[in-house]
Amino acid sequence: MFKEDGLTFMINKDLFELVKPVTVDFIVTQRGSGFKVSSSLESQSSCGKSCSSC
Repeated sequence: MFKEDGLTFMINKDLFELVKPVTVDFIVTQRGSGFKVSSSLESQSSCGKSCSSC
């Protein structure tokens, strides 16, 4: 568990080691707002980001 900019985050230590670095952004879109979590895990897909069947 750690705090950053007034927010508290909890993550399993083993999982964090697999996916770091992790970025958490607050976004606002036409459909609403919320948190977007990005990690190195996203770039490890075998079919890449353009694959629609993944």
